[in-house]
Amino acid sequence: MVSEVLAGATDISRQLRPRPSLLKPDDVAVIYNANDALSEEVARYYLQARQVPAENLIGVELPRQTKDVLSVAEFESLKSQIEAKLGNQQVLLLVWKTPFAVQCNSLTGALTLGLDLEQCKKTCDPGRDSAYFNSSSLHPWADHHIRLSMLLPVTSVDAAKALIDRGTLSEFSLNEGNGYFLKTKDAARSKPREPFFPPDGMTVKSKRLTLHTLNQEALEKAQAVMFYFTGQANVDYLLTNSYLPGAIADHLTSTGGMLTSSYQMPATRWLDAGVTGSYGTVSEPCNYWQKFPNPQVVMAHYLAGETLIESYWKSVKWPMQGLFVGEPLAKPYVRSAPVTPE
Repeated sequence: MVSEVLAGATDISRQLRPRPSLLKPDDVAVIYNANDALSEEVARYYLQARQVPAENLIGVELPRQTKDVLSVAEFESLKSQIEAKLGNQQVLLLVWKTPFAVQCNSLTGALTLGLDLEQCKKTCDPGRDSAYFNSSSLHPWADHHIRLSMLLPVTSVDAAKALIDRGTLSEFSLNEGNGYFLKTKDAARSKPREPFFPPDGMTVKSKRLTLHTLNQEALEKAQAVMFYFTGQANVDYLLTNSYLPGAIADHLTSTGGMLTSSYQMPATRWLDAGVTGSYGTVSEPCNYWQKFPNPQVVMAHYLAGETLIESYWKSVKWPMQGLFVGEPLAKPYVRSAPVTPE
């Protein structure tokens, strides 16, 4: 389906089939660290911004000493606390910066799909297929018995609130936007996803979107960025660009999901620059494209009107090492613009 959508015609508007998300604020469980006042403040702000019912707010006891990686026992305790308070929610929004992993698994992967400790025996081995990959499902719990999870990192209260606001604002207007797909000189990180980049100059006029596939190392002073996919350990000039509400961006590298990493850029750097959703791996994955978002799949579902969390989760075939971060309900493409026949 996806390869057909993003191949062929210069304007692919007529190849897109609208499939608006069915996720509602009631479907989101907002989970905060009861030992962290900032986590609770941001969680309550999310409830207000997204009109999530108060009963969907869940406080959990995380280790008082800040930890990046949970042990299996600590994860099982967290999971039990969450499940004891869940109803019919289909999305788990985790409101804190750390922890973000369980052994070699990302915390979002472990909560959504269950632990995969076999992967930890050799993290560079192929991963476990996700049945949700490129799925047509609009009911993750009913169809796949999974609750999609995403981390909303609290680097600061102001930054977290701004991220929430961007997600909320994404639905109010259809803006002229650009998608960028960079082929860099870092072959190990760039080449795996290049087959999934669209032809340069492709447009989606019904979504007011133009796609640019470029041979360069980074974007600088780019305007109205909605998509930005690249392969680099560190991405320069992020703060010089302007990003639309609902923007998705990530860089294929080994430890982008290690949010306290100092030698490779963490995914949170994208959020700090003004992006609404990003992704990174928490343990050495090697450069399988299947362990990273497939740009074609992300765009096909996002442009059809699905939410950020649905589109991003559907784009990773082997997601157990990958951490999804951002505001889950952003959906900038629920609207369409009229397309004049050529």
